[in-house]
Amino acid sequence: MAVKALACELPATTGLPLSRFSRNDLVAEVVSRGLVAQISGTTLWRWLNQDAIRPWHHRSWIFPRDPDFEFKAGRVLDLYQGVWEGEPLGPDEFVICADEKTSIQARIRLHPSQPPGPGQPMRVEFQYDRGGALAYLAGWDVHRGKVFGRCDHTTGIAAFDALVDSVMAQKPSQSSKWVFLITDNGSSHRGQKSVQRLQSRYKNLVVVHLPVHASWLNQVEIYFSIVQRKVLTPNDFTSLAEVAQRLYEFESYYEEIAHPFEWKFTRQDLKQLLAKLDPH
Repeated sequence: MAVKALACELPATTGLPLSRFSRNDLVAEVVSRGLVAQISGTTLWRWLNQDAIRPWHHRSWIFPRDPDFEFKAGRVLDLYQGVWEGEPLGPDEFVICADEKTSIQARIRLHPSQPPGPGQPMRVEFQYDRGGALAYLAGWDVHRGKVFGRCDHTTGIAAFDALVDSVMAQKPSQSSKWVFLITDNGSSHRGQKSVQRLQSRYKNLVVVHLPVHASWLNQVEIYFSIVQRKVLTPNDFTSLAEVAQRLYEFESYYEEIAHPFEWKFTRQDLKQLLAKLDPH
C-alpha cells in the first residue's frame, strides 16, 4: 500500500528532481525510504499493475472553462443527430463542420525515399530542405460525407471566408433552406462579429460556435487526422505545389469511399462527462 501511495504522488512533492517516476526510480526510492529491504522491478510493476497504476505515463487535459459549455456543445451534438432547437432537420438543411489545418510543410528530402521490401520498411531520408508551408482549410458535410477543401498560403478572415464561399456556391448548399456551419473559436471566425459577417453574406447560413477548447467536438478534425495519416505522413514532397495537388486529389479519392462518421457522443454522454469533471 505504501509503494502504491508513493507511485500516486507527484515526484516534485517528494523533493526528487523528476517530472514523473519510472519503474527504476520507484525501486530506488522505496528502498531508500526503508519501505522494503530490496525489491525487483518486476515485483514492483506487478503490484502497481493490480490497480492499473502507471506513473511513467502522462496525458494532457484541460478543464471546460466556457460558462455556457453544456449549452453550446449540446446544440452541436443535436445537429449531429439531425435536430435543431428540438425540431428534426429537413431534407434541404445541411450541417457543415469547418476549420483550418495550419503550417503544412513541404519537406524536400535530400535523398529519394526507398520503397519497402521483404523484411525492410519504407525508408525516408532524415534530412530535408524546407519548401515552404501552406494552410489547408476544409468543410465536412456531416450527414453526406462530402469534403469542401482549399489551400492557401496563410490563414485569416479572407482565407476562411473564401472557404465558406466555396461551400455556399455549390449545390445543395446554394439552394438549401439552412446551412449550419459548425466552427471553433479560431481568430478568423470567432465571436459575434464573425456571425454577423458571414450571415450577412448568406441569408440561409447559421454559424454555430463550439465552446472554447472543444475542437474535439468538431467532426472536421477527424477528417484532418485522416489527411495527416494518409497524405502527410511521411512528409516527402518535391514542392509546395505538390502538397496542394496531393491534398486536392485526396479529396476526390476520399469522397469515393467516404461515408458519414459514426458519431456516438451524445448529450447524455456530455452530461456524464461534465458531472465527472465537476468535483475537480
